Amino acid sequence: MEHMIKMAGFDLDGTLLTDRKELTSRTRKALEKAIQKGVIVLVATGRPWMGVPEELQNLQGIRYALTSNGARVIDTGRNKVLFEHLLEPGPAKKALEICGKYDTLQEIYFDGQGYAQAEKMKYVERYHRNPSMWEYTRKTRIPVEDLYSLLEQENRGLDKVQALFADMDERRRAWEELSMEEDLELVGSLGYNIEINARGVNKGTALVELGRMLGIKREEIMACGDGDNDTAMLREVGFGVAMGNAEEEIKQAADYVTLTNEDEGVAYAIEKFILGGGEGVC
Repeated sequence: MEHMIKMAGFDLDGTLLTDRKELTSRTRKALEKAIQKGVIVLVATGRPWMGVPEELQNLQGIRYALTSNGARVIDTGRNKVLFEHLLEPGPAKKALEICGKYDTLQEIYFDGQGYAQAEKMKYVERYHRNPSMWEYTRKTRIPVEDLYSLLEQENRGLDKVQALFADMDERRRAWEELSMEEDLELVGSLGYNIEINARGVNKGTALVELGRMLGIKREEIMACGDGDNDTAMLREVGFGVAMGNAEEEIKQAADYVTLTNEDEGVAYAIEKFILGGGEGVC
């Protein structure tokens, strides 16, 4: 099957990166070859820009980044925001209040930078199940004493709110309560977190919007992902690729299922559908 791919967006955690949050040599080379072929390659992540690994920030030829689940899309070369769909302070405060009822590590994101509760940051191991995320969180989040004060001080739209839960039953109850708020869009890519954006914000609509800006049709866009914040993206683009480690619901949303992130599934998909080689995995 031939696919004329002109743009490709890749999720990070569980997709482009291994479980140890590493970019393998094969995957990096596949990205570079796709770029050399003229394909617009970008990260499409729930992370803020400051949370994207430097190796990818500095990868020559990556000109754009879709961050915070599509809330902020940037031209990385010019350090310019192309468009943003931000969460207003009122709904953000309500989300913090709801999540604050439970044992959570809460974060808010302004301008591509994450801020987290200083006291809870001391116990990041309690809230992040994956040890590879402990150092990442400490390196990329600015600790603040009071998120409410920061929100009030900034008094403007923000990229998103995130809460990491120590208890899964509490997460379920928080999700139910947050779902009653009409201004919020919820996903939980890690399974133990809740990511909160403005209603209607997702990676899929943002990726297609960027394509439209660049003169690229929906049918010419490929995306790879593994989490529930990737589901809309895989459905929205012309060719959606689910990772082999994705849950069944995400696989059902895709046009194709590649290998796992540990087996370099992104490289495999690039080699097959962009570079023109390899055999498929159903």
